[in-house]
Amino acid sequence: MNFSFLYKWALLLGLLLGYVAAIFAQDTNMERAKHVYELFVADQGDSIHALLNEELQKKLSPVIFKGMLSQSERQFGKLQSNGEWQKDVAQGITLYYSDLKFERYNLRFLLSFDAGGGMNTIRLMPVPAASTAETVTFDKEKMTERDITVGSEGFKLPGTLTLPAGKKKVPVVILVHGSGPQDRDETLGPNKPFRDLAWGLAERGIATVRYEKRTKVYGAASVPEGREMDYDTEAVDDAVAIAAWAKTLPEVDADSVYVLGHSLGATLAPRIAERADGVAGVILVAALARPFEDAIVEQMTYISSLMDSSDSAKKRIAEIRRQADNIKKLGTPEFNDTIPLLMSVPRSYWESANAYKPVEVAFKLTLPMLILQGERDYQVTMEDFGLWRFGLMRNRNVFFKSYPKLNHLLQEGSGKATPFEYNKVSPVPGYVMDDIVLFIRSGRLQ
Repeated sequence: MNFSFLYKWALLLGLLLGYVAAIFAQDTNMERAKHVYELFVADQGDSIHALLNEELQKKLSPVIFKGMLSQSERQFGKLQSNGEWQKDVAQGITLYYSDLKFERYNLRFLLSFDAGGGMNTIRLMPVPAASTAETVTFDKEKMTERDITVGSEGFKLPGTLTLPAGKKKVPVVILVHGSGPQDRDETLGPNKPFRDLAWGLAERGIATVRYEKRTKVYGAASVPEGREMDYDTEAVDDAVAIAAWAKTLPEVDADSVYVLGHSLGATLAPRIAERADGVAGVILVAALARPFEDAIVEQMTYISSLMDSSDSAKKRIAEIRRQADNIKKLGTPEFNDTIPLLMSVPRSYWESANAYKPVEVAFKLTLPMLILQGERDYQVTMEDFGLWRFGLMRNRNVFFKSYPKLNHLLQEGSGKATPFEYNKVSPVPGYVMDDIVLFIRSGRLQ
């Protein structure tokens, strides 16, 4: 099917003018969205143009909105019905949408409004494909769980040990979180990917340890006396200690302790394996290979391209890029200590991040490694996956796999991934667990 019409709409009409700092009259905006749809059905393009905010009215001609419905029907057939109106909130932005059923295709009618009620987005786009992954459930006939307390010296972190029922001396996987104060399930919206992995692996005969991240439990008190905030105090120290503790469990095969990191946890997995004693292998899911500050700039630019093309948004991106460039100059005369460090993260943290070269550390490891990547991930991208492959191409102990449908949270979908996907319940697909189990059982993927 020719989607040139949709691409034209995405280019001309998918303009957002500023992140919404405060949500204004949500119920009113929902009524506004329904009213715009009525104008769309009535082919009243001039009236739609009049509802745009002032900046968009200056940028876009009323001609663009003339005959919107008739153009759509010429390509997709007669409009037959529209679905229930819904809204999604992410990154401080609220989108309103209704899925339209045409004779030959289904399209999403999507709108957004600024704080003053002016329309700053109107877009027709394909309806995202629903996930086909089955819900991961706790089966008491196949698994057991118990509360545990883990962590390095001075830090007690609540956690959960999940074991396959009726089995002895099983492999165990330590689940290491991404950035931020994560809980044991790595909860984001209604999704709990670490819980899904724990239950899915237990069903397949593999034990797991998941735990509350130190920064969630202790907050500002996460750094031991005499230390500074860095990768080790954030995540590595605890994972190393937990790996050593897991080897003492009577239910666990002490020679089969694995570390599975997601996002930042995946980036740090080689360092954890380097420091931990006797880790059998590491699994990297969405592992960043590039500098952390570069990823932040890229993520913000990507999100802005989807939702916000205003001059103020461009200025924000430029300022973030300026701070990221300054971070690269740490330890040199060119560093400017009057420029705020990105995200208000302390200097010690950025020095740690800049000094750590994950691909180089992984290259020196001889234990088996599995590197997994969602091809729709905009936070850690296929560029990172390519850098891992290139850097470790001579390592026979490393195996790679990417998944066309998956995003950063291991959710299935189609088209460009957006932050709004994280608001929808979408479990980790079983085939991801199958690949992990195959790697643990055989040390390879095939």
